[in-house]
This record gives sequence, C-alpha cells and structure tokens, in this order.
Amino acid sequence: MYFQDTDAGGVVFHAQYLAFMERARSELLNAAGIDLARLLGEHGVLFLVYQIVVKYHQPAHLNELLAVSAEVVKMGRASLVFRQRVERGGELLVEADITLALVNRDRMRPARLPQELEQALK
Repeated sequence: MYFQDTDAGGVVFHAQYLAFMERARSELLNAAGIDLARLLGEHGVLFLVYQIVVKYHQPAHLNELLAVSAEVVKMGRASLVFRQRVERGGELLVEADITLALVNRDRMRPARLPQELEQALK
C-alpha cells in the first residue's frame, strides 16, 4: 500500500504513521476476504489494539511516496500480531509490531479467533 502525506509541517507527524499502518492492516484483511462488519454481526467480535511497539528510524517528508506493509506474524487464541513497515524507496523509516486483541462486543472480554479468520490469514 502506498501513501502520500500532505502535512504542511514538512515532516510526517509521528502519530500519522499509525494511521498509515491501520489502513494497511485493513487492506490486508480486505484482500484476505475478511469483512470485519460481518464478523461483528455474525460472531459479535471486535478487534482492539492491545499493544504497539514502534521504532522510528528516519522521518518522511512532505509529498514523499511511502510504502506501508502489514503481515500477520503470530495468531493466538484471541489475538493477532502484525509486523508493519513504512519505507521510502526501500529505506526503512518506521517499523512496528502491533498486537490486536479479539473481544466479545457485549462483554468486552477476550473472544476466540473465528475459524474462518484463522484460515484466511494462514
């Protein structure tokens, strides 16, 4: 996935990288045929960010084309860990491991990963 930031400050604000990463995760799930709204409706489950470990190596600047990747590196009973990278022309700018917890919408307690989701992400 590619982004072009148009922030007027000259460099990309640190939190903006998290928005780029969220979009890349959504695109990965969409490409795998996972409809989060349908999972919520059928299984009553939500994904919540549990932990973010991020390393900032270099800043991106105004109007640079950035490549943002997302891959699932670990699946737990009620969680997913994504490894994500933001690059500019192959140069690593930001990397993160983002853990999402799967919870029951009504009880906000951990929920088991639906089988269809596990299969789609393998």
